[in-house]
This record gives sequence, structure tokens and C-alpha cells, in this order.
Amino acid sequence: MNPIRAIIVDDEPLTRERVRDLASLSNGITIVGEGSNGLEALDLIALHKPDLIFIDVEMPELNGFGVIAELNDESVPVIVFITAYEHYAKQAFDVGAVDYLHKPITPPRFADAITRAKEKLERPSIAEWRKLIAAASEAERARGKRKRFVVKSGSTHYFVAVDDVDWIDAADNYLRLHVGSKTHFARGTMKQAEDDLDPDRFVRIHRSAIVAVNRIRAIRNTETGGHSIELTDGVQLRSSRQYFRRVSELLS
Repeated sequence: MNPIRAIIVDDEPLTRERVRDLASLSNGITIVGEGSNGLEALDLIALHKPDLIFIDVEMPELNGFGVIAELNDESVPVIVFITAYEHYAKQAFDVGAVDYLHKPITPPRFADAITRAKEKLERPSIAEWRKLIAAASEAERARGKRKRFVVKSGSTHYFVAVDDVDWIDAADNYLRLHVGSKTHFARGTMKQAEDDLDPDRFVRIHRSAIVAVNRIRAIRNTETGGHSIELTDGVQLRSSRQYFRRVSELLS
């Protein structure tokens, strides 16, 4: 087997050092990058396309499950979660991680994780990887309504706050976020966005459009029996009959 290219993401420097030291003693493991938060994890993954990811479950801003939820379904790295909390162990396996490491990490447990990772890398499965992404997404949704989107520019990831979004439409497998004069792209579908956003603050007005309720300036009837929705910045959007009842309920 070729050397396994791995990254380490944990907000605790001592944990990163521990994993790095243990990896150096393991045959065939090369650490190609380290990060301290979820955004750095996404940047490192985009840059290095690692075979193996050691990632902390609990990190500020974007946790380990949130990172996995943002990945595409072709990369198929092996995931080993790191956690200081034993109750995350079952969730890590439920999501589909190959293993988890409980802090403080011991050499025998690390060796077990490496063995599992090598076995998994010998038989990669896109189907299982897609299930992992879906399960990680569900774990993220269980934390509450979305407060921000992760967007990408080149190989750099950053946050766009939900409060800043005026409206959203679909662009292939991405969501196009309209924020003032700027446009950002985030992974996801319109159905996922509708489910993830607070229904009192965002409303779907069309199969391919969601708007922030507080950005709606006016609603006008159209000659075809539909409705035109004008936003505070002057943007005009069409609302289909299928979704207009919900718009009326929110504005009444």
C-alpha cells in the first residue's frame, strides 16, 4: 500500500502533537497538514485530498460532524474522530467513522484505529461515504436551525451568516446565496435549505427560490395569476401558487 496521507484537526495543540507523535511511530502514515478548527479542516482537505482524517468532534464554530457534512461525495477519505467525551463514541460509529479516539489517546487504541483505517482504505466505498455525509448532516441538523453557511472561494472556506442572506436560489448541486451585491455558493439543495432554516424567518416562494421574510418589500399580482415579490433592494422574484399561501401566512 502507498503511504497514507493524513491530516489532524483539533483545537488543542497537545492533542495534535500527540496524534502526530503516534503517527510518526506507525508504518506508512504521513501527516500532510494540521488545523485547529473546522474551516481550516475544509481548507486542508481541499488542498491535500488526504486518505485519512483525524478530527475532533467538538470544535468552535464548525465541529467535526459539520466538516464531514460539507464534503463532496467523491473524495472517500477515512474518518477517525477524536473526542474528550465518551458519549460521542456511539454517535461517531453511527455516523460511519471507521473509529474514534478518546482523549487522552493511548498507543494501543491509536494502533487499533490505524489498523481499521488501513483495512478500510483497501476497500473504499463511495456508497458508504455518501451515507457518512448524510449521517453527519443529520447530526448537524439535530443541533438546531442553521445560523451560517459554509462557502468556498478557490480552496479557502469561510462563513456567511444566515442573517446576512437576502435570498437563495439553486445552481446545480449548490445553493446560490445572495448577500447584497455579492453572490456566494454553498453545498446543498433547496429542500435541505428549507428544512435547515428558521421557517419564521425564511420562506420558500418558488421551487427554486427562498427569501428572507424581512427583505420582502411588496407583493403584487401578475396577469398570469401568480405573484411578483419585490425585495428591499429592488430585486423582483416570482412566487408560484404552490408556495404563495405560506408567504401570505407569514406576512398577515
